[in-house]
Amino acid sequence: MSRVRFLSADEAVALIDDDAVIGLVGGGGGLVEASSLHEAVERRFLASGHPRNITCIHALGIGDRKERGMNRFAHSGMTRRVIGGHWVWSPRMQQMARDNEIEAYVLPGGVIMQLMREVAAGRPGLITHVGLGTFVDPRHGGGRMNDAACDDLSEVITIDDRDYLRYLPIPVSVALLRGSYADEDGNISMEEEPANLDVYAMAAAAHNSGGKVIFQVRGKVPRHSMKAREVRIPAALVDAVVVDEAQQQGYDVVYDASLSGEGHRNDDQVPALPAFSPRLAIARRAQRELVDNAVINFGFGIPDQIAKLIDLDGHSGRYFQTIEHGTYGGRLMDGDLFGYAMNPSSMIDGPSPFDFYSGGG
Repeated sequence: MSRVRFLSADEAVALIDDDAVIGLVGGGGGLVEASSLHEAVERRFLASGHPRNITCIHALGIGDRKERGMNRFAHSGMTRRVIGGHWVWSPRMQQMARDNEIEAYVLPGGVIMQLMREVAAGRPGLITHVGLGTFVDPRHGGGRMNDAACDDLSEVITIDDRDYLRYLPIPVSVALLRGSYADEDGNISMEEEPANLDVYAMAAAAHNSGGKVIFQVRGKVPRHSMKAREVRIPAALVDAVVVDEAQQQGYDVVYDASLSGEGHRNDDQVPALPAFSPRLAIARRAQRELVDNAVINFGFGIPDQIAKLIDLDGHSGRYFQTIEHGTYGGRLMDGDLFGYAMNPSSMIDGPSPFDFYSGGG
């Protein structure tokens, strides 16, 4: 008999204690965001004042610059600390950081993803060269964004006469995550999601920290109806499941099979040349640095214009184009849909691209 409980959103978030460390996953535009759970946490706090003094940790930007995503957690007394890799999508949380209402930290997104994998494995943190000499180096601020942030989240260590950063492990009390479907046993699939992100790593980190793993899914399906390779998170890691039949792929995307890799959309439309701007000039100049068979990681902002130029010039076949979310190939979406790709060729778990990038691939 499965130990996984199927609950309402309000019942599920009632499992969150005060002072919890909450692991969140998402990528802007509603990408793989457990929106119903976020909303339920906010609703509970506004009604009862709980949970209080929570810590939120997330690798990528989550929200819509207004009220969703991390904005749901931006209430005085609710959140005490945020450790995030990207803050753009939550102006309300940014303001709390400026006002020293929270302890605010920035760590590299890939570091946070990989750190959760280390937490899951019970290892003593993440040891890497990533961040050395930058503002996340403890000798240069340690990723602290305001005066309220006083703790060290990393330290410098030396191995074979070479310096590395050791990012300290952060146990996770609760993971609020999203999948596509859950079977009766609580196995979670992600076939309709436009990316895998760090969902598995965060679930494993929370489970092995002795915490709770709560999933939001679009539907519940019979036992044995999902193929083994469709299951991304086994029921052994899951504590509770909330079914949201209105779940969409994103804030403004109900469902598009070409974004999840389940189908292919014929798209022969030639993209329009963006209007001239300094950003376009920078993008065009950066494009000239590319060489055939290069593996490109497109980040948020000006880089998505480089992707447009490559597409416009008909040069997509010359390079391996990736997004750090774990997506390879396809046509990169931009703006609020950054992180989505139409007709991707491959989707892997979020920590894995950073292994490749960090190793010099």
